[in-house]
Amino acid sequence: MPHSIKVKIYYEDTDAGGVVYYANYLRYMERARTEFLAEYGINVADYHDQGSFFVVTHVDIMYKRPARLGEIIDVTTEVQDMRNASMTIRNRILKEDALLVEALLTFACIDKEGRPRRLPDSFGPLKPVPEKQ
Repeated sequence: MPHSIKVKIYYEDTDAGGVVYYANYLRYMERARTEFLAEYGINVADYHDQGSFFVVTHVDIMYKRPARLGEIIDVTTEVQDMRNASMTIRNRILKEDALLVEALLTFACIDKEGRPRRLPDSFGPLKPVPEKQ
């Protein structure tokens, strides 16, 4: 089951037409991913202090419908794939049951020199969601 957070759309999130500026969806996904990891006891700041960094290496995003000023949206997060040093997350942004934005986002674990580092053992309980047949 995907993890979900609610986000209210403020004036600062929108363009002159009251529509969410496209890049802000990535901010919502970042928040959702951080909360998703925290739900599993993974504090990104702690790993940062220990020399492990999580960097986005790829984003594939599809904008289907806009979110607008004053609306409340749901941002869902689920693991799509997990490798030794990287993980792919599926984010979906919905208003009620309408899909607004869908993205696959891959992030990698690196050390302070930028070299790949194995994902920490605490990521073990994060399991990819099986593909629907």
